[in-house]
Amino acid sequence: MKTVTLIGKPGCHLCEVARDVVDRVCDEMGAAWEERDINQDAELYRLYWEQIPVVLVDGAQHDFWRVDPDRLRKALASG
Repeated sequence: MKTVTLIGKPGCHLCEVARDVVDRVCDEMGAAWEERDINQDAELYRLYWEQIPVVLVDGAQHDFWRVDPDRLRKALASG
């Protein structure tokens, strides 16, 4: 089973939209997901502060700013 990580921060409107997409798609696909706050992790902040929200699939960057539900489904269904 693949794991999705949503990287964002509180008060970010795009992060809220991404959270809804990730939650819905992961629920449909039976995938686990977690959320990480860039304000709580200096390395995540350094890497992604200009791109949030960022979605990782099994640790690899998948999307940023806007999460395409169909693209995420395909990534979770592959290999």
